[in-house]
Amino acid sequence: MPEKSTPKIGTMVWCDLTVENADDVRDFYAQVTGWQFTRHEMGEYEDYCMNPPGDDAPVAGICHAQGPNANVPPQWLIYITVENVEASIGRCVDLGGKIVDGPRTIGDKPFCVIQDPAGAVLAIIEA
Repeated sequence: MPEKSTPKIGTMVWCDLTVENADDVRDFYAQVTGWQFTRHEMGEYEDYCMNPPGDDAPVAGICHAQGPNANVPPQWLIYITVENVEASIGRCVDLGGKIVDGPRTIGDKPFCVIQDPAGAVLAIIEA
């Protein structure tokens, strides 16, 4: 089995959508795009990984705006790899950006949702 490679710095590696009612939005995207879903256990509720038809590899997530995602805005959120999340947070703030949520971790990967000076929101995640 080939080794899983580390994504290059600056690569978009994931996207997800956080909304009040992930069940309804999950169904909307399933009907509009043909995506199928797998459940992602979050403790007292489930979020969803969205997969292309007949494919087990997810392409996006649809999440409930609760628990650790309570502060994440309802928009498609891209995740971009950085070498060091803490250093990138510092540069973000120094350059007029804001911290929206975090930093925190997904598994063992630090990430943070930030806002650029123009108001666009994205997540940075350590490669």
